[in-house]
Amino acid sequence: MLKVIGGVKVFNKGTINEKVALRGVNLEMDKGEFITVIGSNGAGKSTLLNVIAGNLILDQGQVIVDDKDLTNKSDHQRANLISRVFQDPLQGTAASMTIAENLVLALKRGSRLGLGIGVKAARRKKFQEALSILNLGLEDRLDDKVGLLSGGQRQALTLIMATLQKPKVLLLDEHTAALDPKTAQNIIEITQKLVKRHELTTLMVTHDLDHAIELGTRTIMMNNGNIILDVKGEEREGMTIDDLLDKFTKVSGHRLTNDRILLAQ
Repeated sequence: MLKVIGGVKVFNKGTINEKVALRGVNLEMDKGEFITVIGSNGAGKSTLLNVIAGNLILDQGQVIVDDKDLTNKSDHQRANLISRVFQDPLQGTAASMTIAENLVLALKRGSRLGLGIGVKAARRKKFQEALSILNLGLEDRLDDKVGLLSGGQRQALTLIMATLQKPKVLLLDEHTAALDPKTAQNIIEITQKLVKRHELTTLMVTHDLDHAIELGTRTIMMNNGNIILDVKGEEREGMTIDDLLDKFTKVSGHRLTNDRILLAQ
């Protein structure tokens, strides 16, 4: 379903500020897998999502989704295959447009919009059905401006927008990090519902180590631009945060200390 083969990304190449963000990363995901991605700041997590989404183009290597080579395709050219939810709830929606108009934009992801954004009766019914899973009453507020919604409501709407077309790959980039704990937990529960309902292949970056081992089917840890740990199946079942950090120590040669990743415990 998703393959990253020998992925290399270097920033400021040939300068004193050169930074190798990805060092020959190899990742393969099967259809329906839900992988959580963890690692310290600067490990390469967001860069990995950016090269999959097309926000960044690899210097070396390939990105393949559903047997299509997307390596040199822009984010717009990948939009019909890949959806992404960002950390900032404001980033995934247009505040000055209504909920219905935002959903039309999501419905037309990756295609030309034309001169108008129509919200026909059939679409309104489709949108109401999609929003009802949230249990937030947004299905009755289709004509409200998105700017009137709370951060949690906007992030929930963004999740609906990202999954409306059932993408081949769903990317979640610390999508609960900017929310208060109660709202974040609600978004996590909504995420689980949508991933299960649509059987989505999902890659979720998180700094919450509990989420990293409780959610999904597989956990990978990145360090210094590489995937250094990949746990799934029986090895992952019953794993604790201490187990995870011990494994990191064994494969990397040093412990994670005084790092943001530990603050999530």
